[in-house]
Amino acid sequence: MVQAHSERAHALLSASKAAQWINCPPSARLQERLPDKRSEYADQGTVAHELAELKLRRRLTPCNSKQRREIDAAIGYLQQNPLYDAEMESAVNEYVEIVEERFMAAKARSSDATILLEESLDFSEWVPDGYGTGDVVLISDGVLEVIDLKYGKGVPVSAVGNPQIRLYGLGAWNAYNYLYDIREIHGTIVQPRLDNISTDIMSVDELLEWAETVVRPAAALAYEGKGEYKPGDHCRWCKVKGNCRARADANMAALQYEFQDPALLTLDEIGSILHVAEQLSAWAKDVADYAFEQAKAGQKVPGWKLVEGRSNRQITDKDAARSALEAAGLEPADYLKPQDLLGIGDLEKRIGKKELAALIGDLIVKPPGKPVLVPETDKRLELNSVENDFANENFNLED
Repeated sequence: MVQAHSERAHALLSASKAAQWINCPPSARLQERLPDKRSEYADQGTVAHELAELKLRRRLTPCNSKQRREIDAAIGYLQQNPLYDAEMESAVNEYVEIVEERFMAAKARSSDATILLEESLDFSEWVPDGYGTGDVVLISDGVLEVIDLKYGKGVPVSAVGNPQIRLYGLGAWNAYNYLYDIREIHGTIVQPRLDNISTDIMSVDELLEWAETVVRPAAALAYEGKGEYKPGDHCRWCKVKGNCRARADANMAALQYEFQDPALLTLDEIGSILHVAEQLSAWAKDVADYAFEQAKAGQKVPGWKLVEGRSNRQITDKDAARSALEAAGLEPADYLKPQDLLGIGDLEKRIGKKELAALIGDLIVKPPGKPVLVPETDKRLELNSVENDFANENFNLED
């Protein structure tokens, strides 16, 4: 089988980060030594990609009986993964059907049309050490199409003007144009969980012009760590978005809004302010997240401190608590909601605090609150570094 998706190396100037280093060239080197942060969403996307690849190999590529058995076994193994679920099966099947439709269209254009899965694509002629992996590449006379699966459903992603899919198309054209008469490059993004499919169509000449006038100069600057820092939508996945000075300067400049009427805002002004407020809100969260991570690691953030967050009391053993309340002869309606115990607050209201404590007090605990970063004026006691003590916890911020 092919190398697992999660084990693949990423180039400094990768296609997936192209929006960043094209728009903000020095950001590539700035992030180079910072570790990637994996999330459950990213891990789930990896499983979905591996499942999609296996299903496509089984369905659209020549396989003998032994290979089919191996693929079926690999699919079965993936379906045992805790991150696999019915939604993933449905989404991947939808993606596979779309790829099959596009492959049939390619074969209608030319009988020798080819499908390549998880193809290594080299665009280093324009980008130093530039390479990536295309989920699907379809090649036929006239048209080369690159198809990319996006399993996430948080943000819709369009193929139109998308530099990642264009770089994949560039690498595929560079590798196979000598075998096929390719005149158009189609870049398609399929986001099945959002019912989002889009295709960017460019002539080969248009793609090469973009590569020469946009990609090559930006890549040269990015590789040398030169150029101008430029904040924008591409900051979303940047590793230094929380402490980037250029982004801070741009957002602080947005606060210098000149109002027409000193007393009341016009609707035009409100419309403009809403855009600024959305931008500032995202930036403020990124700054707060960065400050929290630094404080969690033991760094002092002047004017702020880590404290124990608020938490709710919990019943450690609901079955034992239910038995104790039943043995006391209480009416079930006083301590049960359908199929479950009432919350502790509701139990106290119906039974009484002292009575409840006497019955199940030894089953009620108040766990430590998760650390939060708050202004120094907060009355709670300050915590020391929690990097080790809370290594497996998820953390929150409080305003």
